[in-house]
Formats: sequence, structure tokens, C-alpha cells
Amino acid sequence: MSSLDVVVAGIGNSYRGDDGVGPLVANLCANATLGVRDIGPLEEPLDLLGRFEGVDLAIVIDAVRSGAPIGSVRILDVDVSSLDESGEVETTVTSTHGIGLVGVLRLARAIGHAPRRLVVVAVEGETFALGSEMSAAVVAAVPAAISAVATLIEKEKLCA
Repeated sequence: MSSLDVVVAGIGNSYRGDDGVGPLVANLCANATLGVRDIGPLEEPLDLLGRFEGVDLAIVIDAVRSGAPIGSVRILDVDVSSLDESGEVETTVTSTHGIGLVGVLRLARAIGHAPRRLVVVAVEGETFALGSEMSAAVVAAVPAAISAVATLIEKEKLCA
């Protein structure tokens, strides 16, 4: 069995409350999982460009607002084939970032710098104000987000 090249990236800003969950989880996962590199923290998805080229699995952890209960953890496979005819992804998840992950993935694929697979671990946030603390529900969701990342990596290893 060949080795699996896995990177994690937390997108967000630790000075904006729940927005800091991505970098926190990515750092904890990289420190606890042998062979996983943390390529963050990143404030914008566009910062991924050129940093996840050719990897087998890129996992992005980010706080989202989708209307789900605060602290919910969801796994989202990002794939250009999920685009509709207008080039937009049909989703109720919103982001504060200028260019979304799908836009970055499309650009990375167009220039030959995409990972083989990109998965988002989305944590439903509540508080994003500058200077705010991470909400209790999001802090409580950190172990579930770490577990989701570990499960993704283990499943990918089985398929490698």
C-alpha cells in the first residue's frame, strides 16, 4: 500500500469568534495524526491555491452559517461536477470569504494544481464579530470535527 498524502487547512480568523474553529481543528489534527500536514491557517480559500497541488486528500475545516444548529459538524465533498449550468454550487451555506472553495477548486483544476479530493468539514458557527470569543457550542463541537477529519483520513487510507 502506498503512502497517502494528506493536508489539512483551517480557514478562518481566531480573532473573530467561531471563525477560529477551522485553524484550531486543523492544527490539532496535524499535531495528532502522523503524516498529515497543516497548510494553514488561511483567512481566504484563495490562499489554498498552490498549497494543495497533487495531494491525495485535502481537508478544509471552516466555520459556516447554514441555518443548522450551532455546533453542527457536516462533511461536504467539493467537486466541480456538482456545479450547475451557471457555475454556482446550489447550497444554503454562506461564507464571509471573497471567493469560495468551489471557485478555488475550479481555478486549481484549470491550471493543473488541484488535489485529487477536497473535503470540507463545516462547523456551524454563531459568533463572528471581531474580538469575540468562540461560542460554547462551537468549542463543544471541536472533538466531533477532529473525529470527522480522522474518519475521512482512515477511509481514504482503506481506498488507497
